[in-house]
Amino acid sequence: MKTLGLIGGMSWESTSEYYRIINQVAREKLGLARSCRSIIYSFDFAEISDLQHSGDWETLTKKMVDIAVLLEKAGADLVLICTNTMHVMAGEVQEAIGVPLFHIADALAMEIKEKGMDKVGLLGTRFTMEKEFYSKRLKEKHGIKTIIPSEKDRDIVHNVIYNELISGKFLEKSAEEFLKVIAKFKNNGAQGVILGCTEIPLLLKDVKTPLPLFDTTRIHAQKAVELSLEES
Repeated sequence: MKTLGLIGGMSWESTSEYYRIINQVAREKLGLARSCRSIIYSFDFAEISDLQHSGDWETLTKKMVDIAVLLEKAGADLVLICTNTMHVMAGEVQEAIGVPLFHIADALAMEIKEKGMDKVGLLGTRFTMEKEFYSKRLKEKHGIKTIIPSEKDRDIVHNVIYNELISGKFLEKSAEEFLKVIAKFKNNGAQGVILGCTEIPLLLKDVKTPLPLFDTTRIHAQKAVELSLEES
């Protein structure tokens, strides 16, 4: 098994899900006493959030690159950015290291294609929904079209993520707002919905939805283990 290098802390709630899923998958595939070799660097998310909202993506990129290099030096054979939004600088991170960066959108595309879909709704932070780094990669590399919510609904989704989910608050009223957005996706021809923020699955856990959901946390973590085993 290759050693996974996890860039986490964005937020720690979703990073803990990565760690749990990665080790569960390793146990299922390798046996009851097995777990995954991994190295985790966890950011203080308050610092990351402040830089995101001030638009200082240059500083954020430097931080992500520095940590990826550090993980490689520590022995990581495969690097994961344990959040969707920070894949905005995935290209710069990959250029700075000599080991593969497993892009979350590539992992996601594998599962969407396995389900025979090519048009999906996208929920996430405003940065993930509005910047092209995510939807453009899905379209140009994988032939998958994404639909984003209206401006009003994007505000609702973004504010729930930053004011509630990253603080561990999962409110029923917020889940209901997300369900309304998902219903609109269905009306616009979406076949499924990308939970493009690694905290959203925690909000919609055990909630019945009108469209299939793609949990990017689970998908990214599971396929990273599978890739690690294939390469070894």
